[in-house]
Amino acid sequence: MRILIVDDEAPARERLAQQVSDLGGHEVVAGASDGDEAIRLARKHQPDVVLMDIRMPGTDGVAAARALADADAPPAVIFVTAYGEHALAAFDAQAVDYLVKPVRRQRLQQALERACRVTRPQLEALGTQGGSGEGPRGHILCRRRGVLELLPVADIHYLRADNKYVSVCHTGGEDLIEESLRQLEDEFNGWFVRIHRNALVARDRLGRLEKDGAGRYCLALRGLTARLEVSRRHVSHVKELLESMGQPSG
Repeated sequence: MRILIVDDEAPARERLAQQVSDLGGHEVVAGASDGDEAIRLARKHQPDVVLMDIRMPGTDGVAAARALADADAPPAVIFVTAYGEHALAAFDAQAVDYLVKPVRRQRLQQALERACRVTRPQLEALGTQGGSGEGPRGHILCRRRGVLELLPVADIHYLRADNKYVSVCHTGGEDLIEESLRQLEDEFNGWFVRIHRNALVARDRLGRLEKDGAGRYCLALRGLTARLEVSRRHVSHVKELLESMGQPSG
């Protein structure tokens, strides 16, 4: 991937560029010292990913990320900062990930893999280039061990409502969010499939529809051991989707 590095401290840019080089498979196309320069260089070089500090003189990283998000082909933004309290701002700016300095090699690699997997394909799949220009987010905010963290939408397997919270099962485990299934279904229309009034499943996890001894329908999820109940109200729609995907519909 083509990467733009943004930090007001030259040594920090150089360290990050070296880490990217050590990972292999990526090209650092330019370095910027503030948000305004980042915007100009992004237009010139069309990077796939921008690794950007938040606290910088002039236009800060959050403002620059918002400006970049309005581009015709917006890059994925990964914030790299010495401060751990900017997760909410990163969420609002639609960042793919949020790294705290000093950056560990494994976390940088995970963030770049996430950027490659989530941002470009998801922008296309969810049609964020059309309409009002304010398409679905690339991530949602979850609470993990009492700390707010960013969770890529493409990592989510399914969501289940439980009282006032929603439980999210994803590649890294299970966490809670404070958004309703209705809000998520409306925003990510087509990405998640309603199978029950209390459950949404990622379309790419739809597996096989089964019937238990009591006549209830359950959905087997691809790559997972979980079986989720499908309400009678949603059985027909789930069957149609499975058949259109070439999957057994029970």
